[in-house]
Amino acid sequence: QVHLVQTGGGLVQPGGSLRLSCAASGVIFSTDVMGWYRQAPGKQRELVATKTSGGNTNYADSVKGRFAISRDNAKNTVYLQMNNLKPEDTAVYYCHLRRFGRDDYWGQGTQVTVSS
Repeated sequence: QVHLVQTGGGLVQPGGSLRLSCAASGVIFSTDVMGWYRQAPGKQRELVATKTSGGNTNYADSVKGRFAISRDNAKNTVYLQMNNLKPEDTAVYYCHLRRFGRDDYWGQGTQVTVSS
């Protein structure tokens, strides 16, 4: 079983930065893909960024050049550095782990609000 615990998030002005962290506990495999999704009010949950243990990354077009995902394999932790935040980035952000291409685990979610 995998347990994901998120920290970070909050309220920030447009143009500001935030960092999210997600620590995974339990048995973690090197093939597990970790990443971040977000869900804005009235919208479907969408992928933000993912990173494999080998370093391959994938970003949503809307965050490319502004967000950076990193992963500390020794700590089983994934981070999301969010820069130049925009009001449209406002959402609940969820940490995610996918195993064997089919098993999904989710963090508890954390609110990110970008507003002046």
